[in-house]
Amino acid sequence: MKPEQVVLVDTNIIIEAVRIVCWSAVTAHFRIATVAKCCEEAHTGDRRRRGYVEVSEKDLQTRLTVHHVTDTDLAHLALRDTESFRLDPGERHLWAHALQREDEWFACCCDHAAVNAAVRLGWQDRLVSLEELANHAGAATSLKRLKRQFTKVRLSEWVTASLLEGGLS
Repeated sequence: MKPEQVVLVDTNIIIEAVRIVCWSAVTAHFRIATVAKCCEEAHTGDRRRRGYVEVSEKDLQTRLTVHHVTDTDLAHLALRDTESFRLDPGERHLWAHALQREDEWFACCCDHAAVNAAVRLGWQDRLVSLEELANHAGAATSLKRLKRQFTKVRLSEWVTASLLEGGLS
């Protein structure tokens, strides 16, 4: 991956990157993009809950590009992947947006269902882990606290399992 590469991120990636303090490095190194639904999700939840991560509205507005998804975009995704209804709303919106893009992009997610959908859509080679993004951005020291679902190994396991389930199509 090159510096300035477009990388689509979901809600969980935003929250984890903020939590482990690699958000600034990743957003400075790559052209990070997401969808409005993921930004909305990043601001929801019980702020009194133990482990809640505060994501600054300013960081979302200034450090990434936010795209809006239409009902038509969601319908196109539903037609291309009839299982997409199983995705969380933010991930469904992100994949609907990705389906409309014509440029070169990568996507970073940490959810098994989202990985399965990406593989069904033929995007397995576009998936990257937060661990990989942080390493490329020079923020490897932040990775000590990284949860397993954000690692390259876990992403590879999910992609492999999904390809095997689908018959390596």
